[in-house]
Amino acid sequence: MTKSRKWKASLAAASAAVMVMGSLGFGNTPALAAEPEPVQADIFVERVPGIDDDFIKGVDVSSILALEESGVKFYNEAGKKQDIFKTLEQSGVNYVRVRIWNDPYDSEGNGYGGGNNDVEKAVEIGKRATANGMEVLVDFHYSDFWADPAKQQAPKAWKNLSFEDKKTALHNFTEDSLQAMLDEGIDVGMVQIGNETNGAMAGEKDWNNMSQLFNEGSRAVRELDPEILVALHFTNPETAGRYALIAQTLQDNKVDYDVFASSYYPFWHGTLTNLSSVLKNVADTYGKKVMVAETSYAYTAEDGDGHGNTAPKSTGQTLDYPITVQGQAHAVRDVAAAVAETGDAGLGVFYWEPAWIPVAPDKKLKKSKMIWEKYGSGWATSFAAEYDPEDAGEWYGGSAVDNQALFDFNGRPLPSLNVFKYLETGATAPLQIDEVKDLSILAVAGDAIALPQTVTVTYNDRSEGSAQVAWDEEALQQAINSGAGSYVIDGELEDGRTVKANLEISPENFVKNPGFESSDQSVWDITHRNGSAPHTSYQNKASDAKSGNYSLHFYSADRVDFQAEQTITGLEPGYYKLSAFLQGGDAENSEMYIYAETAGERYTMETSVNGWANWSHPELDGILVEDGTVTIGGSVKADGGAWGSLDDFSLYRVQDAEAANQ
Repeated sequence: MTKSRKWKASLAAASAAVMVMGSLGFGNTPALAAEPEPVQADIFVERVPGIDDDFIKGVDVSSILALEESGVKFYNEAGKKQDIFKTLEQSGVNYVRVRIWNDPYDSEGNGYGGGNNDVEKAVEIGKRATANGMEVLVDFHYSDFWADPAKQQAPKAWKNLSFEDKKTALHNFTEDSLQAMLDEGIDVGMVQIGNETNGAMAGEKDWNNMSQLFNEGSRAVRELDPEILVALHFTNPETAGRYALIAQTLQDNKVDYDVFASSYYPFWHGTLTNLSSVLKNVADTYGKKVMVAETSYAYTAEDGDGHGNTAPKSTGQTLDYPITVQGQAHAVRDVAAAVAETGDAGLGVFYWEPAWIPVAPDKKLKKSKMIWEKYGSGWATSFAAEYDPEDAGEWYGGSAVDNQALFDFNGRPLPSLNVFKYLETGATAPLQIDEVKDLSILAVAGDAIALPQTVTVTYNDRSEGSAQVAWDEEALQQAINSGAGSYVIDGELEDGRTVKANLEISPENFVKNPGFESSDQSVWDITHRNGSAPHTSYQNKASDAKSGNYSLHFYSADRVDFQAEQTITGLEPGYYKLSAFLQGGDAENSEMYIYAETAGERYTMETSVNGWANWSHPELDGILVEDGTVTIGGSVKADGGAWGSLDDFSLYRVQDAEAANQ
């Protein structure tokens, strides 16, 4: 009996065991087994209570065939070349996820990339996984290329089908593909109907239609083997109420499925406490199994192939773990623990593309581009432009997750790969410093500036401490003498580790609470104009803030029309410069600007929004203040549906009025 099938029998077996024990007079609480001792290893892993061999410790290695065709080699811990599937199994992996696209090729047979994952490749990957004792999760995208919340394009062959014909096509494609895998003896334990289908699938955006498609896929699976689990896959668990609404909609529409699966990337998707909570709510309310179908974390900030990585980023991401091998291991362990926290419903976790490493050494970008185009081992080729012109056609290239792999850039397994086999026992390692975070120091020109004598360090067991640091005092003094500007001051710890202080010396900012970080918001006057209902808030969400945690967030389904302003007094006469940061989207018929009013004069600078975390930075020069008072602010007006945030206002004195006239 396979692992996924075991849980279907587990509840009945458990109930029977309880009845037998009760009839024999045993107590209600059986004796607890002794907690296992942690094993000695290269990494620390805290034991996760409540999991066993049946807990899914999975990986998605869908790009593996294209990588191998590109000449990428993988090794075992001893440094010997070895089939990666054997290495995965030895590291505790018990499940392999593989995506299927309908037809990821252009009319000339050129692959779109991303592994060119058609049914044929899924069969080969599935056979290798099964041969190494691992079950297989088949991930149908029902698209010819990537499907995610922003892209759910129907396959080319389905583009002009009626909805009824599309249902038939989806059922038949699912059935034929799955049958091909079963005919090859592949141990399919689970099938995923759609990929991150938050609001669309195969070109359908109406939930009634989507639900019918879900059921067609589910029906195909049930007809072939009713023991195979049917999973649906969604993302953005951090959005309040999203999963509860989706689960209720699925029930209302009588969708047949077993597993509610979530993506969870720690740098995007909120807290683990929230993840457990929303998944447990689905499990308890609707009687579904739950799992994480995708997760990953970076072990290095280095880019191995010249194609930019998704993480880490300096803004818009929450990086709660060190960007180290140990930090990566902690992140994987914690996601597994969050799923286990949901109780018996928690099936397990899949790590996304842990082997998607560079195809050419030393960032030989020209050579890499040729390989990506030929074998489809980058996330997209130029040939994908015919199907996805706005994304793949614009940004095609290599791997954006090579620094999140569980293998190094040369194909050798990282110690973090073994986190899967340590989840049940835990692991311990010699204590050592794992991370020293660089400092960011803000200072005002003319003030005394001193760097701290110690810095905070994080050890590999997650504990924190402090370490003495010696700074480059000559560089610091040069920065102080130079005045306003950005500087990097090098420091060294006693053990030779290096740390940097990113020193930003600015003129005095006369805006009070410029980034909305202070709890005293009284300095800001927010006006919702023309009868519009209040649609702004001081939002505590780092990913929507330019710096810090807070920003002034706005959204309205009806219309956006507000201004945020502040009156500043006691200024010395002279010329001033005003600036702010703004990000957002869906702002049709917009009118946005920052402004300053003083002594009857009004100064404005227009701006706009162009997407999440793409910060506009309007700057307004030449503001003449003569009586010491100025009112500054930002004005935002747009049609309903517009959203975004304002942050980090600044008002600096530039020069004397007399100096400007000389």
